[in-house]
Amino acid sequence: MGMTVVVAPFSRRQGRELLFCLAGLPLALLNPLVLFVLAADLIWLAADGGRGNPTPAQMALAGLCVGLLLLLLVSTGAARRLGSLQRKLAGRLLKVQIAPPPPVRRRPGARAWPGPGLRDGAGWRVVAYQLAKLPVALIELYAVFFWIGGLVNLSYPLLWGAFRNHPPGVELSPVPVFTPFGLFGDGTFQVTTLLGTFAAAAAGAAMLLAAPWVTRAVTAVDAWLIRGLLGPGRLAQRVHDLELSRALAVDDSAALLRRLERDLHDGAQIRLATLAMNLGMAREKLGDNGPVPDAAAARELVDAALRGAKDALGELRTLVRGIHPPVLDNGLADALASLTADRAIPVELDVTIPVRPTPAIETIAYFCAAELLANAAKHSLADKLAVRAAGQHDVLLLSVADDGTGGADPTRGSGLAGLAQRVAVVDGRLTIVSPPGGPTTITVELPLHA
Repeated sequence: MGMTVVVAPFSRRQGRELLFCLAGLPLALLNPLVLFVLAADLIWLAADGGRGNPTPAQMALAGLCVGLLLLLLVSTGAARRLGSLQRKLAGRLLKVQIAPPPPVRRRPGARAWPGPGLRDGAGWRVVAYQLAKLPVALIELYAVFFWIGGLVNLSYPLLWGAFRNHPPGVELSPVPVFTPFGLFGDGTFQVTTLLGTFAAAAAGAAMLLAAPWVTRAVTAVDAWLIRGLLGPGRLAQRVHDLELSRALAVDDSAALLRRLERDLHDGAQIRLATLAMNLGMAREKLGDNGPVPDAAAARELVDAALRGAKDALGELRTLVRGIHPPVLDNGLADALASLTADRAIPVELDVTIPVRPTPAIETIAYFCAAELLANAAKHSLADKLAVRAAGQHDVLLLSVADDGTGGADPTRGSGLAGLAQRVAVVDGRLTIVSPPGGPTTITVELPLHA
């Protein structure tokens, strides 16, 4: 912890956060309060030449001008572009990726307008962010002062020796030393001797060590505001998630149909075609009537047809189990018990589900467990596995853990990305905890009812 405090001012993250504070200061001036003050001053100077105080009519006119400007910013989409710029700064400098709000959908027959219009909720949220940004920007300016004041204080011993070489009898003004309270009133103390510059340097070092944490705190608040006000919004995000889930469900269904068609075409269909051909050849061998000319060949063809029929029946049963395993008819607990039995790697099973999930959820949970167990046996080099399923507050939590080598990555073609998509179809979530060296715990969170 002590080393972290010392090296914090020199990390790339702190540099990015400091740049974010500096870059956000000009944008903070696009604030309704700042615009109102500027408009009131301009109207006052134009009307009275700066004499006296602004009248209530002038203040009302300034407010009207600012209101019209805000309406223009929202209706033309300029507010959205300003919000996009803020999100890009947060993504580039704070590494906070925030999805943009959905585009405005025009009603059929609505009149064309070169912008989203006055009902654009995303634009008004940008205005709200700019309003909340002003006090945050002042704190960000305070964080920048920590860096500048600390550096100035730290340089005093060098500056004293370079610029205080004056003849005896010449009196120079004392050097002001900045403190964390330097922005509030007379918060400075002064140095008049070389020894005092080292005290100033110590104060500067303390400010530099504190500066990263002040900067991080205020940028975290700013990032929280950006997420809440410049993102898609809860309702829009929910609609987006539902649209994505619907698209995933359609793709998953199409992929399942393609797989079934391929398995039927490459397996059972070929076997049934071979069966029909063997039966036709056997019929030719048996003849239409009279004695059988080649009974041995006919029996051989019938035997081959019988084997083909059994193989086709087995493949059809495998396909049926792939669609809906019959063991799920008795519940997820029995299905997981049969799935974990007779495994090459010992599996510890713990199932506590007081309320039975819907059949769709049980099916997804079963196939997730089967895929995760297969991945663990293939990639983890584990000696022991653990499968746990529990129902909590209308949520089914299924976890598969192993004591293997870890490093599970959904981008390496291990099937985890496909599982995440299948889980997302029912508003579920897949969480992976797999540090290099292990252990690995993959948790599937599903609603009990879907």
